[in-house]
Amino acid sequence: MPADRKKRLRDVVFGAPRDPMAPETRKHIALAAFLAWIGIGADGLSSSSYGPAEAFMALGTHSQLALYLAVATAFTVFVISLAYNQVIELFPNGGGGYKVATRLVGPYAGLVAGAALIVDYVLTIAISAASGIDALFSLLPAVHQVVKLEAAVAVVVLLIYLNLRGMRESISLLAPIFVGFCLTHFALIGYGIYAHEFGLQAEVRQTLQETHALAGQMGWFFAMALFLKAYSLGGGTYTGIEAVSNNVNMLKEPRVRTGKWTMFLMALSLSLTAAGIILLYLLWDVQPSTTGETLNAVVFGDIIDSLGFDSHTSHLMLVVVLVFEGALLFVAANTGFLGGPAVLANMAVDRWAPNQFSALSSRLVTRNGILLMGAAALAILVWTRGSVGLLVVLYTVNVFITFALSLLGLTRFWWKQRRDLPQARSRFMLAVFALLITLSILAVIVVERFLQGGIVTLFITSTVVCIGLLIRRHYSRVREMAHALERSVRWKWQDLPGEPPAIDPVQPTAVFLVSANRGIGLHTVERVEALFPDHFRNFVFVSVGTVDSESFGSEQSLRTLQYETRASLDGLVNYAQVHGKGACWFDAYGADRLAELERLALTVREAFPHSVFFTNRLVFEKERWWNRLLHSETPLAMQRLLNAHGVELVILPVTLREDRATGA
Repeated sequence: MPADRKKRLRDVVFGAPRDPMAPETRKHIALAAFLAWIGIGADGLSSSSYGPAEAFMALGTHSQLALYLAVATAFTVFVISLAYNQVIELFPNGGGGYKVATRLVGPYAGLVAGAALIVDYVLTIAISAASGIDALFSLLPAVHQVVKLEAAVAVVVLLIYLNLRGMRESISLLAPIFVGFCLTHFALIGYGIYAHEFGLQAEVRQTLQETHALAGQMGWFFAMALFLKAYSLGGGTYTGIEAVSNNVNMLKEPRVRTGKWTMFLMALSLSLTAAGIILLYLLWDVQPSTTGETLNAVVFGDIIDSLGFDSHTSHLMLVVVLVFEGALLFVAANTGFLGGPAVLANMAVDRWAPNQFSALSSRLVTRNGILLMGAAALAILVWTRGSVGLLVVLYTVNVFITFALSLLGLTRFWWKQRRDLPQARSRFMLAVFALLITLSILAVIVVERFLQGGIVTLFITSTVVCIGLLIRRHYSRVREMAHALERSVRWKWQDLPGEPPAIDPVQPTAVFLVSANRGIGLHTVERVEALFPDHFRNFVFVSVGTVDSESFGSEQSLRTLQYETRASLDGLVNYAQVHGKGACWFDAYGADRLAELERLALTVREAFPHSVFFTNRLVFEKERWWNRLLHSETPLAMQRLLNAHGVELVILPVTLREDRATGA
C-alpha cells in the first residue's frame, strides 16, 4: 500500500496527528474538573459496584455491623482524599504516588510504588471489565454466564482502540454513561433509605444490641477483628483516589484548583454511593443470590419492585440501572488506560522502564503504554477467568502499597517542615492518621487473603520491581559509556576570527541527523571527515526534539526541550565553522520522531541537492537481545524511509566500550 494511502487510513482510524507545540493542542487535551471527574474519578465511583458487596459479605451472619461499616467507609474516603490533596499541591505536574515516594522517601521506594501502580492499573482494567460484565449478565438467564469472559475481553479490546485515538475522545464518548449512573443510583439510594426511614432508627438500636451481644459471647477482640476484616476487604472502594493525583498534568489550568475540585467531586460521590449501598444492604436485608446476580442487582431489584409498577416496567427499570452500572465500570476500566501509561512514562523518564514508554504517538497518547496495559489486562482476565473476588484481592493489595508509601512520604515531608510552615503540624497529623488507616487495611488484607491471591499479587509486583532494577542498571551503564565517549571528543565554544564560512548549496554537503548528545554528534562528524577528507564543503545538522510524556507535561518543559535541542545544534555548527565549513541547522518537534525526520530530510535534500545523509547507531561490544528492546531502532527505520525517496543515508556505528566507562 502506498505511504500516502497508509497515512490517510491511519488518520481515519486513529485520528489526525496533533502539533504538540501549538497552544490550542494542550487546551483541547486538558480536562476540566467535570470531565476529569468522569475520566479519572469514575474509577473510584464505579468501585461501589463491588467494594461494598465484598465488605458486606465478609460480615457473614453478623450483618448488623454493616452500619459501622457504612460510616467508616464514608469517613475513610474523605480522610484519604484530603491527604491526597497535599499530593496535588506538592506535585502539580502529576505522577501521584510514584513521584511522592520517589521524591519524599527515595528512588527505590518510588520503584516499588510505581510497580504496584502499574499492576494496580492493569487490574483496574481487568476488574472493571469483569465486574461490568457481571452487572450486565445479572439480567440474563444463568445459561448465558458461560460467555462472560469473552464479553469482558471484547470490552478491553474496544477500550484499547478508543484510547489509541486519544483520551479526550474516549471520555467524551463515555460521559453520558457516567451521568446516567449518577442519576439512577443516587435516586435509588435516596429512595431506598427514605422508604426505611423509620426502620433505620430500629436498625441503629439493633446494631448496638447485637454488638454488645457479640462482644459478650465472643469477646470484643473477635468483634473488632470481624469488623476490621470486612472493612479491609472493602478496600477496593478507595482505589480510585490515587488516579486524580497521578493525572494532574492532564487537567486544565490552574491545575491544583482543578485537581482539588476533581478530588472533592469524586470523594463526595464515592462516599455517598458506597456508604449508601452498604446501608441499603442492611435496610433491605439483602442475601447473596444463587443464580449469579450481584448484590446490587438484588437490592435495586427489591427497591424497584416496591414502587408498585407492573413486572414488565420494573424489569425494564432494573435493566436501565444495571446497564448504567455495567457501562460505568467500563468507564472505570478506561482509567487504567489513562493512569497506567502515565506511570510507565514517568518510570521510563527515570530509567526504570524502557524509554519507548515515555514516547507519545501522533495523537499525543502513550501508545506503547496503552498497548502493554491492555495486553496485560487481557492476560489477567484469562488467567483469573474473570473472577471478581480474586481480582479484588489482587487489586486492593497493590493500591494500599502505593497509599502507604505515598502517605509515608507526606509524613516525612511535613515532619521536616513542622518548624518552618504554620500549617505543617495539622497536615502532618492528617498524613499520619491516613497512613495508619492504610497500613492497617494492607496488613489485614495480606494476612487474611495471603493464600487466596495475596501471595500472587506480591509475587507479580516483586517481579516488576526486579525488572525495573535490571533496566535501570543497564541504562546507567550505557550512560556512563556515552559520557566517557563525550569526554573524549569534548568541544568548547570558540569565537570565529571573522565572518562564518559561506554556505554554497551546489557544493557537496554532509547532512547529519543528530540527537541531543553533542558528544556522539561530534564523534560522527569526525568519522565522516576521516572517511571523506575535504570532500564536503557544507555541514547541515538536523535534529528532532522528541515530545514525550515528560516534555509535554507543561509549556515550560516544551520550551526547555527546544532550548536544549538548539543549544546542542549551535555547538555543532560552531565546530563546523571553526573547521572552515559552511554550516547551518534545521530542527523540528513532535511525538513521531520518524515522521518529523523524514519531513526535515526531504526539505534539506531539496535545498542541498548534492547531499549525503549521515547518522549514527549505538553498538555494544557485547550485543544482547535486550539491547534491541531497550534502545530504539530509529536509524535503521530512517534509512528505509529515505531510501524509498531515493535519498542516501549512511549509518556509522558508535561503539560503546566498557573500558571507556571504567577509565581503563
